[in-house]
Amino acid sequence: MEDKLKQIDIENKIWIIYIGIIILSWYSNYLEKDYFLNNNKNSKDSYQRIIIIIFAILVVVYFYFLQSSYKDLKNIKPEDTDEKKLLIYLSFVGSLFVFLSGLIFLYIALNNENLDVELAFN
Repeated sequence: MEDKLKQIDIENKIWIIYIGIIILSWYSNYLEKDYFLNNNKNSKDSYQRIIIIIFAILVVVYFYFLQSSYKDLKNIKPEDTDEKKLLIYLSFVGSLFVFLSGLIFLYIALNNENLDVELAFN
């Protein structure tokens, strides 16, 4: 019970991080638009830095969820139902894919010099 409450507390903090990411994303879109409309080099540089920060933060958050899913996977009990075992396994696989997508998007953000690749995340 104590572990579950601690996990919920951490997840509540992650929601605050997501709110910050939404605000940063909105601001980065403003800077990207300024760069394309006015060819403002400072806006381009700021936009790229913010995008890298956003995806670096997301990779850390996604890694947390991957670790949590792995812990659940390791804690499967023989008496758990087949359905529960399957759902825990699928949750781990989903978390792994989300983490890998975060790494890929971070790589793109680090290497997208001309802002010609659209990055999206959910």
